[in-house]
Amino acid sequence: MNPTYQPLPLHRLESGARYFRPQQPLPWRVTPADPALSVMTDLSQVTAFTTEPTTPLDKSLELMIKRGIRILLVCDSDGHIVGLLTSRDIDGVKPGRILAKAGGAWEDLRVADIMTLRPKLETLLMEDVRRAQVGDIIATLRQVDRQHALVVDTDPETGRPAVRGLFSLSQIGLRLGLNIDPSRQPTTYGDLEKAGALL
Repeated sequence: MNPTYQPLPLHRLESGARYFRPQQPLPWRVTPADPALSVMTDLSQVTAFTTEPTTPLDKSLELMIKRGIRILLVCDSDGHIVGLLTSRDIDGVKPGRILAKAGGAWEDLRVADIMTLRPKLETLLMEDVRRAQVGDIIATLRQVDRQHALVVDTDPETGRPAVRGLFSLSQIGLRLGLNIDPSRQPTTYGDLEKAGALL
């Protein structure tokens, strides 16, 4: 006997409708002894936000604000990473120095003017991250005075290294139960210690 299939009712798409994006479920609260993977944004599960070197700096800043993020991978037209742009780069002294030296206005600045170039990016290896704890990531970021760290893994499709994930010190702070506003100042290891997160 053949089953009878019924068509579903169709509806019009409402104005202003958006679409779902992949979201990686992360635990809300962690401790320094928890696995580092519990606070890593895994780009195999969530979409990475990117920009191009020629993009006006204000457009990239708009994207960060709109998406609630503080880091963008800078990619060429082939999708290869050529640099990294953070909110710390934009809020820092670099844009002002460039404008003072070369002249021009804020609107003239491009991502390429202030991004960190790929050869200067230091990354963590996924094999090390798998064995690490949250406290190890904090210690690493403290050592290099950075807010973010990229994690590299082998891409199973190409067999080549690729950015698999990233750590954000401000996100780690929030998951440790700290109220940190990284737009005002960098999160320091001292902030974490004062809050009792590493006792």
